Amino acid sequence: MSRRIKELIIQDLESKIADTADFVAVDCSRLDALSANRWRLGLQEENISALTVKNSLMRCALKNKGVSGLDPVLEGPTTLVWGSEDVVALSRSVVKWAKELEALQIKGAAVEGETLDAGAVESLSKSAGRLETIGELAGLMLAPGRQLAGALQGPGGQLAGQLKSIADKEET
Repeated sequence: MSRRIKELIIQDLESKIADTADFVAVDCSRLDALSANRWRLGLQEENISALTVKNSLMRCALKNKGVSGLDPVLEGPTTLVWGSEDVVALSRSVVKWAKELEALQIKGAAVEGETLDAGAVESLSKSAGRLETIGELAGLMLAPGRQLAGALQGPGGQLAGQLKSIADKEET
């Protein structure tokens, strides 16, 4: 392959990965054609991209984009997977597929410049995602307000009940 063609391929790879910084690397070379097709279609439904390309070309494209952490993982047959709403959702999807298709092997990941091994990817898939964390934070932020409202309603409700009972006694 000529130098110019390699440069064009690297530019194309850079445009495909865009501003993505979190990737999961898998080995799907042992999947049969039907399983591989089902896996790729399933990823597309979840807005996840998968790309199998020569490691040296991917390494150059990632380096040009400033993505680090995948060099130890880019050995042997590798397919890079990226996308979804956040890296936790991505890892959940990849782990789900790896359990469903035993021939699909998780090699590792790059998350915020850190290299993760296959076990860490599985652990990441069990953690709370972005939306879940935002929901928890919102609940924690609203908890003091709820406690204050409950404290005000408790004695206020008792006072209103007592005033009503006094008014009922005076009427009779």
